[in-house]
Amino acid sequence: MDDTLATKLRILADAAKYDASCASSGSAGRAAKKTGIGSTTGAGICHSYTPDGRCVSLLKILLTNYCLFDCAYCINRRSSNVERARFSVDEVVRLTLGFYKRNYIEGLFLSSGIIRSPDYTMEQMMRVARSLREEHGFAGYIHLKAIPEASPWLVEQAGLWADRLSLNIELASETSLKSLAPEKDAPRIRATMGQMTERIAEAREEKRRFAPAGQSTQMIVGADATTDATVLETSATLYRGYGLRRVYYSAFSPIPEASRVLPVKPAPLRRENRLYQADWLLRYYGFSVEEIAAGGTEGMLDLDIDPKLAWALKHRERFPVDVNSADREMLLRVPGLGARAVDRILKARRFGRLRLDDIGRLSTSVKRARAFLITADHHPLRLTDRADLRERLAPAPRQMELFG
Repeated sequence: MDDTLATKLRILADAAKYDASCASSGSAGRAAKKTGIGSTTGAGICHSYTPDGRCVSLLKILLTNYCLFDCAYCINRRSSNVERARFSVDEVVRLTLGFYKRNYIEGLFLSSGIIRSPDYTMEQMMRVARSLREEHGFAGYIHLKAIPEASPWLVEQAGLWADRLSLNIELASETSLKSLAPEKDAPRIRATMGQMTERIAEAREEKRRFAPAGQSTQMIVGADATTDATVLETSATLYRGYGLRRVYYSAFSPIPEASRVLPVKPAPLRRENRLYQADWLLRYYGFSVEEIAAGGTEGMLDLDIDPKLAWALKHRERFPVDVNSADREMLLRVPGLGARAVDRILKARRFGRLRLDDIGRLSTSVKRARAFLITADHHPLRLTDRADLRERLAPAPRQMELFG
């Protein structure tokens, strides 16, 4: 790699780190030709995790960090005094193939600032994906960021070559988006999302290929006064209305020469983590936004404990529950029991009454769950009698926590 290309890579890989929506879950395997290259297994540069815990690696870069827009929260905004660079289509193709052949990556995540026009930018990104597929037989994973202002035809062309398309909604509040990113249009963003949703559904029905891994989006949290409840309500609407595979949350971090309307301090990373946990409850545990938000105060999630535990402590009258008779919905609400553990419990109890040791073998978090469960040999005090329960179950402070 020559020095010029290496410099571009340094600048544009660093500029891409602010985009959290980088994952390859849901990708259907692409049958490679005999001369094809690429796969969806391996190790590499940008590590992302799928819902089943599988680690994937992608080359994560911007086509360019030049941008016509001047979004207040963006380090690459038009008025930002940052070092700029731009890849050509051929350079991105060459980098992707080179890194793959060295077993550094298994695919490409490509986003971009807006250069010349939205149509021009979208066309350049689409040409990267088309070149990799058609000219080089690349069978690896490709995730492209769609440009909402680009023509529908170009977005559809991108979906023919990419495994996943994503489009950042940026902020949960349309009012905040108008204030902090006046050149972006929330209705136009949602219209493009709707277009992609329709094309993905049509392709699945007709059994043809179009963004088979679906679409995702990202929201910045902490750049405005929007509450967690509003963020989650926006996510729930996007999941229902557009069939998104994931909503990603990115804690706001102050940027150089920032606008005075932005916070001077970063959003707590724990807030980002709690939103991911709450998002999981929305999608897989049957919780509503209202139930999750009620676990905190004034629309904000409790930063000290995870949202499932917060809900349980607010509804102590519903615990403990009998593991040998409770329905799946209630077992899913027990802190410490994940969806897989609940399904194992439901299968195991067909063959006899379960004891606490049995739960220990079926779940990795029995120490946490035992205060909320009745088993054949275990009957804890009513939660209403345990004034110290929160203190006993709240984990020691740390940057990130695993969700059970």
